[in-house]
Amino acid sequence: MAGDGHTMTQFAERETVFAQGDRADSLFYIHKGKIKISVVSDQGKEAVVAILGHGHFFGEGCLVGQTHRMASATAMTDCVVARLEKPVVVKVLQEEPTFSTLFITYLLGRYARVEADLVDQLFNSSEKRLARVLLLLANFGKEGAPEPVIAKVSQETLAEMIGTTRPRVSFFMNKFRRLGFIDYNGGLYVHSSLLNVILHD
Repeated sequence: MAGDGHTMTQFAERETVFAQGDRADSLFYIHKGKIKISVVSDQGKEAVVAILGHGHFFGEGCLVGQTHRMASATAMTDCVVARLEKPVVVKVLQEEPTFSTLFITYLLGRYARVEADLVDQLFNSSEKRLARVLLLLANFGKEGAPEPVIAKVSQETLAEMIGTTRPRVSFFMNKFRRLGFIDYNGGLYVHSSLLNVILHD
């Protein structure tokens, strides 16, 4: 998809890719790094909707009629991101079945994740929600090998992701470390044994 309507951009850590309320006119694809998608309420409260990495799309709302961004996208690490203008994406979806299949499969997976997140928020304790988020960030249960070391995800961000306070996250993180489910060693290391928190009733 290189060429007109396709640009590659480097973003430094904490740099904004787009802000909530900006014009929605393009789709983005992450080649390198991690992007945080977050929403701020009218009262100023922030919620982290997703943390996305290599191979993920974001900003797809422009393809379904959104004229302005419903959320903000911020680089959590140094990133390389492709910006694809909406008309180019629409044309490629119509003309390239391989890309269309890939993109639809991605969107269906994203929808399933959002649905699972909603169920998680409604029915699980904050401790289980935190365990699930840590396992997802470490890629457990997904295709490919787990990436158990998670770097540069603050306790504030984790709290925003699961809908609780930073002190509660700190309490549970200390508990998980005491039980041997996680370690800190140049980053956050997540062990598969953390699954016990989710499976335990």
